[in-house]
Amino acid sequence: MQAAFELFAECGIEKTSLGMISKKVGITKSSIYYHFATKEELISRTFEHIFRDHHFTAYFDTESANKDNFAEILLSGGLSMLPSGGEEYRSTLRVLSEFAMLAERDEQFRVPFLRIQEDFVTGFVQLLSKGAEFGLIASSTIGVNAAILALLIDNLSRCKMMKMDLEYELIWEEAVRRMILREDHQ
Repeated sequence: MQAAFELFAECGIEKTSLGMISKKVGITKSSIYYHFATKEELISRTFEHIFRDHHFTAYFDTESANKDNFAEILLSGGLSMLPSGGEEYRSTLRVLSEFAMLAERDEQFRVPFLRIQEDFVTGFVQLLSKGAEFGLIASSTIGVNAAILALLIDNLSRCKMMKMDLEYELIWEEAVRRMILREDHQ
């Protein structure tokens, strides 16, 4: 699966063949079929492996949020999703982008891909709801703001993958700052 991941990042999912994977690993193509019945199964299992730990609670600690640390949890969680880079990070983002394109055409990948997206929107709704309980977030805009944050973090990641010269941390901080009510607006 690691070899498949590397080739997916380098060549794309569509152009990566089982022959390429077997050559990279140094085994026969029939050996791959021993573990994976089809290329689609290998793609599916690689998707599951890559995204098994990619869920809202891996980045945002909603459970320990209180009025004093709410803004910091929201800020630091988002920033932890935007690591400084490195080739491994860019490879993961490239493969994520490949899976996103595949999900547009194939229901098998659309469902788990949407499940991940929905997990982040739901997680933001839960976290922002706590912020509303603390009087820090307007309760009337929780759903919209949750969607904005989920879309923003996704797009910031994609822009980072493309090496766009943006102030990623400042953009995230500004989005969070705009959602948190100031004392004079409470």
